[in-house]
Amino acid sequence: MSNVLRNRYQADLREIEFQLFEQAKLEEIFGGDGPFSAWDKESVQMVLQQAKQFAYDVTGPLNAFGDQQGCRVEDGRVKTPAGFQDAWNKMYELGLKSLAVPESLGGQSGPHALQVAVEEMLSGSNTAFNMYPGLAMGASDMLAAFGTPEQKGLYLPKMIAGQWGGTMCLTEAQAGSDVGAATTKALRQPDGRFKIVGTKVFITGGDHDLAENIVHMVLARIEGAPAGTKGLSLFIVPRVRVTKTGSLADFNDVTLGGIEHKLGIKGSATCVLNFGENDDCFGELMGGAENEGIKQMFHLMNTARLAVGVQGLALASSAYLSALSYARERKQGSSIEHFKDPQAPRVTIIHHPDIRRSLLEMKARVEGIRSLIVLIASHADRAAYYQGKDDEKVAYHKGQVELLTPIVKAYASDQAFRVAEIALQVHGGAGYIHDYGVEQDLRDSKIFSIYEGTNHIQAMDLVARKLGQKGGANTQALVGEIQAFCEAHREDPQLGPATALLATATEAVVGCVMRFMGWSAEGKLPLVALFANRFLELMSEAVVGYQLLKGASIAKAELAAGSDEKDFYQGKVHAALWFARNVLPTIPGRAEVAGNEDDSAMTISDESFATA
Repeated sequence: MSNVLRNRYQADLREIEFQLFEQAKLEEIFGGDGPFSAWDKESVQMVLQQAKQFAYDVTGPLNAFGDQQGCRVEDGRVKTPAGFQDAWNKMYELGLKSLAVPESLGGQSGPHALQVAVEEMLSGSNTAFNMYPGLAMGASDMLAAFGTPEQKGLYLPKMIAGQWGGTMCLTEAQAGSDVGAATTKALRQPDGRFKIVGTKVFITGGDHDLAENIVHMVLARIEGAPAGTKGLSLFIVPRVRVTKTGSLADFNDVTLGGIEHKLGIKGSATCVLNFGENDDCFGELMGGAENEGIKQMFHLMNTARLAVGVQGLALASSAYLSALSYARERKQGSSIEHFKDPQAPRVTIIHHPDIRRSLLEMKARVEGIRSLIVLIASHADRAAYYQGKDDEKVAYHKGQVELLTPIVKAYASDQAFRVAEIALQVHGGAGYIHDYGVEQDLRDSKIFSIYEGTNHIQAMDLVARKLGQKGGANTQALVGEIQAFCEAHREDPQLGPATALLATATEAVVGCVMRFMGWSAEGKLPLVALFANRFLELMSEAVVGYQLLKGASIAKAELAAGSDEKDFYQGKVHAALWFARNVLPTIPGRAEVAGNEDDSAMTISDESFATA
């Protein structure tokens, strides 16, 4: 391994703590007889500091190295970059992956809001590395939800401890987003097991040398099952067979077909896996339930979609903080006031207006997305907190998680690439070379809008399913909260004009919802699909604007109380005002575009796109 490994990653721990404690008010669910009774603010801060140090000392220094070395295949197995094995061991020793796992399963029963904050630092410091344990934890979470007691007892302890890894295996060459076209077969055996035959592609962590076994969650169709997604079942297929006592037995005929050579996340092995090449691969039916595979897999997919949102936040924050550091150090040109004076002293580029605009835009978008992600995690935590105490509150918080999931996945992943692009531009030519690392953030982040359901799938999920859930009650609750906030701050001399912009933007979003309902009733479904992505962005920005202004109102109160963190809190206010003044006013105009009902993309002939 190189002797010049160094960490480029930076984490804004103060901002993370603001979101957890001052805006999400995480302490409200600590103590008492609730599910987070063993936690307090000090223990959360200790974990955050520990995660930051791990990111700085262990995963951060391996990020550029892992990108340069990548993964390779030796003797039919994936070899991960040097240093990844040691990082894997240390991470599990620290318990950083099991914070939100119930104690009954070997975890620490911590809040999800804390886990996403830790995940931000793990992904931001080394996205490729963190994908290996991320998929393993997702697979174990699904097993915990749907497995039989015997299956849980056999697999979960070692998966949660990091002794075994895990994957999700949906995609096939002919069945990408069209999961129902999967052809992997499950052949029923006399002993209750199933023989698995088929090939899966784009499998993250499908093979690696970090754990002694890998437990694959495989979608397959049992002989005679219905066509499409309704006939898919989920199978537990370990790479190495496991005896009833939990020890490893024989190889289970899960072979590596190859690894993909990618734009980014090069330290993460994206694999082709062949199941049953030698007719000797066996799996167990998840929970003993046939034709329930999609329902079970979507439990993992929803978790994974939130995880992708966190990945987006992580790299957006990393790119922004890198650009900020560079702008504070790089000297170039004189100030705008003296640009005609050849004798004027050079200034650091943070003094140039367009650089300051770029930095403030990145700050606003990163902090808004972080607030959005902590919001959805805190909804999940509060749903757990009120379980068995208040059914109405449980339903409300779960409903908000459902509504916000496609927004978090799509908006955070789209913005990650855009923020990384701005950060690279701030670096100028230096950003285009490997030395500063921001180009890796750009490359690594592009996959986020593609995997775990492309962002168009997220947009269609939002407009076709989530907006109308419970008769639209979840959407109405969110809109009502925003409107109540706007009314409460309407007379504020500083935030009042900004909240008026938010109110107008929210009205435009509601108008779009009504337009979608009209199109659906009129059978104009192509228009729904043509505008869905743009609507998701509009709704996302309205919610982000709301979250930023909520944070600004908290910051204003702290400033009025004489806080000695003047710079920090003023930064919160400035970021919210920038977003309100520069982004929110564009929402009504972009929403009005829908009124044109432009269907040019549908009416143009295939041949008219190009004659080449």
